Amino acid sequence: MDSIIFYVSDSADGILAKQIAEKLHTEIVQEIPKDALYLCFDQEGLSLCKGKLSMRGDYTQMLSRILPGKLQHEKLVKAAKIKGIGEHPTAIDATAGMGEDTLILAAAGFHILMYEKDPVICLLLEDTLRRAAKEDKLAPIVARMQVVEGDSVTAMRACTTMPDLIYLDPMFPARTKSGLIKKKFQLLQQLESPASDGEDMLQAAISANPRKIVIKRPQKGEYLGGVKPSYSIPGKAIRYDCLLFPR
Repeated sequence: MDSIIFYVSDSADGILAKQIAEKLHTEIVQEIPKDALYLCFDQEGLSLCKGKLSMRGDYTQMLSRILPGKLQHEKLVKAAKIKGIGEHPTAIDATAGMGEDTLILAAAGFHILMYEKDPVICLLLEDTLRRAAKEDKLAPIVARMQVVEGDSVTAMRACTTMPDLIYLDPMFPARTKSGLIKKKFQLLQQLESPASDGEDMLQAAISANPRKIVIKRPQKGEYLGGVKPSYSIPGKAIRYDCLLFPR
């Protein structure tokens, strides 16, 4: 997309605001055009906004899901389990988005490279991690999460270090009833369309020689790239398709 509008509040960190503007290759504006999609930076962090809609990453809202005693019940954690791996398992999240699923994997012990090709989403993700690192309960978890701006398909094809796990979460096609789409996805989907290159993404993941690939899919959705998984872990609205590659 074209350069996004960037608005900065007087309460924001001016030095960090300038760094963000440089990454965006845009100027800081004083006024926001009506109905425009824009980034807002204030003392609370970076937000993506349009009209009355606003979204900002906040991992503190996920603390209850990653507490000891609850984490192991997460279906993603069950899907990501790999027998015989070491104490510091590695993973690639090829479609990071805002990183909520990555946080769960990191809480389960994975050290993760998070690929996000959209520069605006990447900045939102970096801001989310920056704020989470200031929280005592989150800091050791997000320390295992590294953001990489770029195309994960290209990166996986060039991968020389075999990861234990690769996680794929292509954005689902937009639903016909807008009320079913969370507010944040209404905004994010204006930046990034649902993935249409599922076969390329899966083949690139296979070429990186992981022990396991986990793919998030709609419960009744087709297999990504038409490849049947080794097994699946179903949920109410989604399922996790798991492909095993024993070494």
